Amino acid sequence: MNQSHPQPDERPSVISLRKTAEDNLRFIRSAMERATSFTGVSGVGYLLAGASAVLAAWVAATRQSSEAWLLVWMIELVVGGALAFGLTVHKSRLQGAPLWSGSGRKLLIAFVPTMLAAGLLTLSFALHDLVSWLPGVWMTLYGAAVMTAGAHSVRAIPVMGAAFLLLGSVALLLPATGDAVLALGFGGLHMAFGLYIWRNHGG
Repeated sequence: MNQSHPQPDERPSVISLRKTAEDNLRFIRSAMERATSFTGVSGVGYLLAGASAVLAAWVAATRQSSEAWLLVWMIELVVGGALAFGLTVHKSRLQGAPLWSGSGRKLLIAFVPTMLAAGLLTLSFALHDLVSWLPGVWMTLYGAAVMTAGAHSVRAIPVMGAAFLLLGSVALLLPATGDAVLALGFGGLHMAFGLYIWRNHGG
């Protein structure tokens, strides 16, 4: 029984074709990652962070000193941030698109620098006893960061950023309304958009 055997030059050709196909698939996957929006933002995380912000606003409004007021909001920064960020990491993993890869990484790169600037301004304003201006500073810078980062996410995110910018402008013009505006922004806006994302973007 005659059997055909591969010619000596056929095996390298097969290996070359396989490598070319793998390279093409890798390129396509990379291109798709660059073209897609990050949908791993957690609506549930925003809902919980918003609820904690409403509570923080109520507690902060009862504080008698600016130091105590600022401490309440620094605790809320940790609590709310952990809820939103932690649940976003969890959701993105479930979707198979980790936060630090592809569009998620671009979102972080766009978001973090403005938040670092907000931290520096918070320290500066606190040292110069200008705490009453912080709600406006927080809201406007957070809004700017969210709008910029939202270019790599679902459409609701930059819209939320614009709403924060608007509220931040009110807080800067009327600093006495700080806690009310913070409750409306970090509380109300986060819960409203969190609910929308939860219902329309998978949790």
